Amino acid sequence: MNKTWWKILGSVLVIYTAIAGLLLGVPHLAILNETIRNLYFHVPMWFAMIVLFSISVFYSVKSLSTKSEIDDIKAVESVNAGIVFGVLGLVTGAIWAKYTWGQFWSFDPKQNFAAISILLYFAYLILRNAIDEEQKRAKISAIYNIFAFPMMVVLLFVLPRLKDSLHPGNGGNPGFNSYDLDSRMRMVFYPACLGWILIGYWVYTIRFRIRSIETITNTPDYGEIKGIRDSFVTDENQSTTNENKQQHN
Repeated sequence: MNKTWWKILGSVLVIYTAIAGLLLGVPHLAILNETIRNLYFHVPMWFAMIVLFSISVFYSVKSLSTKSEIDDIKAVESVNAGIVFGVLGLVTGAIWAKYTWGQFWSFDPKQNFAAISILLYFAYLILRNAIDEEQKRAKISAIYNIFAFPMMVVLLFVLPRLKDSLHPGNGGNPGFNSYDLDSRMRMVFYPACLGWILIGYWVYTIRFRIRSIETITNTPDYGEIKGIRDSFVTDENQSTTNENKQQHN
């Protein structure tokens, strides 16, 4: 229970978000209307992505000093999980844009820079697949990741504010404030952010476990070790069987 409480909490919060987000009242604002409910899903995806990319850059920095394969695996799997939530953020944002701006992709600066930030991490995965030697791959990809993270922050939070934008909070366009987010929405929005972050971290831990098992089974010595172990177990069972037969006789 001590190891799973946060998984239960994340699941409960996401279920609560889905139900309350669709049933509770929201401010009736021009243009947005009922589409404002997408705030409970669109924005938390980006928060989850940023947290996962933060975990990734932490383990990339750590792997450079420890040279640990485990740290390298943690870095790449947190990126894999983060990309999933980044893509979900783009998709939910495009759907929202269709009903508020009139088209899925209007080449708004926020949309463009968000897409570029995701492509940065796709490039990270491509870079890893292009290098065969494990230690070299871990080192180069870690260095790339360390530089990609601040670039992602600039693309998402700095550059869009310097240009005219339809997106709330960018290019002089006011963001959501106390007028938009009333107490009813805060009761759903904040739990939604925490819930999706926890689910994102859960996805990352699952991917890490799967990757760790694959790494162990693909280790050259694993087959030999497994064969010796299986042989030992078989011999031990055979010996036990023979002893039982002698005692019976």
